[in-house]
Amino acid sequence: MKIGAHVSSAGTLDSSIERAQEIGAEAIQIFVSPPQNWAFKTRDESEFELFRQKATEAKIEPIFLHGIYLINLATPKEVNLEKAIDSLKRYLNTCAKLGGSGVIFHVGSHLGKGIDSVLPQVIEALKRVLHDAPEDVDLVLENNAGQGRNIGAHFDELAKIIKPVNDPRLKVCLDTAHTFASGYNITTPDSVASTAKEFTDILGESALVAVHANDSKVDLGEQRDRHENIGDGFIGNEGFQALLAHPLFQSIPFFLEVPGYDGKGPDRKNVEALKKLRGQALSSV
Repeated sequence: MKIGAHVSSAGTLDSSIERAQEIGAEAIQIFVSPPQNWAFKTRDESEFELFRQKATEAKIEPIFLHGIYLINLATPKEVNLEKAIDSLKRYLNTCAKLGGSGVIFHVGSHLGKGIDSVLPQVIEALKRVLHDAPEDVDLVLENNAGQGRNIGAHFDELAKIIKPVNDPRLKVCLDTAHTFASGYNITTPDSVASTAKEFTDILGESALVAVHANDSKVDLGEQRDRHENIGDGFIGNEGFQALLAHPLFQSIPFFLEVPGYDGKGPDRKNVEALKKLRGQALSSV
């Protein structure tokens, strides 16, 4: 089990490895393009090689990319759907060049139409993305907090997408703040066990490949996406220790996406807090 973080890749991609080392992260998640626009920079093989070299030397792995925020596979606008598909293809190929494990992204919003009405489009889009994708890189759906009309807040919604696509590379990342805000209690060993059982019953244990480790500023079921530093929110230290101790999460990397104590994102204090809880969790197993 690795404790990682989302870190900046500003400048050259290899700089993200140094930033990860500065905060003590053992694994990383990065953007490889500006997350709020469609622009995508072509990079030289030398940049990928330097990144892989530094990651190996620092023993930082696994490596995940996070897709841009503009992606909506349920959009009614054909031009934006094509841009989303192209963006995911580019990210998957870049991930392979970096030696990464997968690309995590948000499916998008049905914009009031209901998930069943947009499912065929979403499924077909994912099949197109995966058709041209590297064989050794996963495409990873992230659950959301249940806010607005977004797709994938609940495990059965994710299953409605994953099962028809029928590709072993289509996986899931659970965000703890989103999971809690969408109504799944993960604050005690018993509630974590119940949530984990529901996940495995619906999606299967092998579907889970990553966790976004975020405490929640909002209470259970409030359906708002508000991340908090570890131990300072409604999930609390007991909840994270229970998650880290549960068999479903034993070999899954945890990536911090917290606000940080300086407001600049994941920091050493949050990394150390989660590592301490990992130690306590493993000693109790």
